[in-house]
Amino acid sequence: VALCGSYVAIQAELEVLVLKLEATTERTATEEPSESLKCADFPEDQGDFLLVPKHQELLGDRAKDCDIPVNVEQTGLEDGRHYTVFYVLFRRFTPEFFQGCSVEEMQLHSLQLYPMFTSKQSVSVDEPACIFCFFSLPTAGHLYSLRGGVEHLSAYQYPEKVLQAVLTDHLLQVITKNALQSFTVRCAAVAARVEDPYIDTTMKACPPCSLEVCALRMQLFIGLRSVCAYGRHVILLSTADTETPEETERHTQRRGLSKRWAISSPKETSTVGHGWNLYVVDTVPPLTLYQEMVEYSQRYAENNPQGLSLRHLLGEAHLLLRSCLLESSERQQGGEGARKMAAQMHREELEEAFRQNCAQLGDSFSRGSQKDCHLALPYYRMSRLSVTEVMSRNRPLPGCPHSYGPGFLFYLKHYLLEETDQILCQEDADEVTIIFSQSEPSMLVSVCASPCMMNVDPAATLQLLQHLEDTSGVSVPLTITMATMMLRLGNMARYAELMERHAEMLLVYGFIEEPRLLLHGGGGDKHTQVCPTALARQLADSQPGLLVAGMVALHENSKVQLEQADHIFKVCVDLWEAMLMASSQDAVIQELLFRLASVYIDRLTASESPTKHKSLKSADDLVQLQCCLHL
Repeated sequence: VALCGSYVAIQAELEVLVLKLEATTERTATEEPSESLKCADFPEDQGDFLLVPKHQELLGDRAKDCDIPVNVEQTGLEDGRHYTVFYVLFRRFTPEFFQGCSVEEMQLHSLQLYPMFTSKQSVSVDEPACIFCFFSLPTAGHLYSLRGGVEHLSAYQYPEKVLQAVLTDHLLQVITKNALQSFTVRCAAVAARVEDPYIDTTMKACPPCSLEVCALRMQLFIGLRSVCAYGRHVILLSTADTETPEETERHTQRRGLSKRWAISSPKETSTVGHGWNLYVVDTVPPLTLYQEMVEYSQRYAENNPQGLSLRHLLGEAHLLLRSCLLESSERQQGGEGARKMAAQMHREELEEAFRQNCAQLGDSFSRGSQKDCHLALPYYRMSRLSVTEVMSRNRPLPGCPHSYGPGFLFYLKHYLLEETDQILCQEDADEVTIIFSQSEPSMLVSVCASPCMMNVDPAATLQLLQHLEDTSGVSVPLTITMATMMLRLGNMARYAELMERHAEMLLVYGFIEEPRLLLHGGGGDKHTQVCPTALARQLADSQPGLLVAGMVALHENSKVQLEQADHIFKVCVDLWEAMLMASSQDAVIQELLFRLASVYIDRLTASESPTKHKSLKSADDLVQLQCCLHL
């Protein structure tokens, strides 16, 4: 039996049942076993047959169909509370032959319920965020996650007969007759997703729980019998085997002749001393193990930079560091003084190694296949590398001077499409335009409109834009982008020529297609700060009607909020009047009517002379508003 929190796990020779007890204030009726269950025991006349149970796995609510009745017996110590039993997991195995292991030896062992806390929890107060159930046969081990839905995480296939196993935060330690072996675990992958809802998004990533496990280390011993773990220590008990190989073989043959697999007679304890030995093995510190993984990964990278073995090893290192970070959070909560300071320094080392690992994973996915290239973005984000540093890590390979990985391009596009305060220097901005002109020329307009690209060389960019126009044809956003570059160069004649190439309505459609040609920071919350572009400031002086039409179009297409549009104009009356004529939203109309009515009343009642601002709307245009002014 294993206990953890409200979970109870029960192990038979080839069956495991996991239950959950929930306290209630009302007494629940106990179910009597059905007649079919009462008669489930096989009659005596079937003793001449070998009865083999059917393999079965029932998860969650389906586990109650295991036909094993469970009743809660009151002891009088429950403080008035009653408990309800919920079936969580049931697993039944069939006996199998295995080299060096008889059918009778195919029995479950090492049942364990293992809790794991997140960094936001208190170990002494909170229920564990994750609970795992591990059990093992001599040939294979199984790890399940119980909280938040039962899930089979990993299956461990042992190369030889395993006598006992113990699960820890970082590794699974198993013993055979002559060796201690270590396997990786997936507990940290589950805990990371429980702790952080941004995992598996464009913000953060983590290797999947289904990542195949692997063996890391093996140490040779003689006659191992038992294993347990405490912190970073593994305690082993061993003894010399006094049986000769011939006696072992005869004993195995006698046991193999038994007709009932479920009955095993215990060995008699020998009175002769066996020379028992106790070993306490210090496991390798996680940071040291991580450094060894990094060294191995460099060898993989030299032979095959895009190989799955490299990515698998980096993923194992990532999960190792994640489990250490969870553990260090628990230590910081419980430590004081010098111990807390040491824990803080240790955590800083872990975080630095974690960022390094995220950068390596980002490099792996940046040049990977199209299927997983999107993972380069969250890993680079978690590494906290600047876009300049990411670009330096993704220079084209010598054999492919114009080839950039799909993951790197995916990262770069998301970076440029987001509103960020980081502005690239001219050298980096020019390199970005060259990258997209070679890889995805259709993205050049969006790239040039990004607020990160304010320092781009307008003359060099114009050449790339002109080449794009020659090869792909004329488009309105492309023309506006070229006009913006001419404006930056101070060539007003060429700027006016480009702006007059298309009708005003087509230019408005161009602004809808790429709003950042007019302003940066639009959309989102109404309190988000917006900034007009150089083109918007030029239009405010030379073509205010086009600017108003563009802003109205952006507002109607939910590209900018009303409060944000107010920051673009010194005098907002023209914008409000135009929006009122175009809007069909009642809430917006009510707000605009209130603002305009206040302005008109202020103009009529002002003691001084009216404003000299020339309105863009005539009196005939405003007649349409009179029917609404009573509101």
